[in-house]
Amino acid sequence: MTFFLSTDKDRVDRDWLWTQLSTNVYWAKWRTRADVEAQLDNAWRIVGAYDSGTGAMVGYARAFSDGVALAYLADVYVHESARGQSLGKAMVQEMIDAGPGANFRWMLHTGDAHGLYKQFGFAEPDARYMERPEVR
Repeated sequence: MTFFLSTDKDRVDRDWLWTQLSTNVYWAKWRTRADVEAQLDNAWRIVGAYDSGTGAMVGYARAFSDGVALAYLADVYVHESARGQSLGKAMVQEMIDAGPGANFRWMLHTGDAHGLYKQFGFAEPDARYMERPEVR
């Protein structure tokens, strides 16, 4: 299978995205459809991955940013049918190295993909980092 990437929000298959984020990932199952739609609509930048043969969406990544110096990478997801072909790596590279935030300070949270992000210079936070976890 071959793929292509797009940063066009209008190309995103919203039904596919909702299904994947609401059923297949540990970090987004609590979100409502309205939440996912708002996050997509308000994203600073997205990267969608698509099957070159069918045009079907197979991956997604989203970022929010101040547009000047700081960005947060979120919702990096590759469908199981497209895994093992470095698609996640390609999406992250497109998002942080090939886009308008190439010189930004990037942040993210992950429970299981540390190896992927270390390839792009992400490291353990330093002593300055503080966090207030979400409150529900």
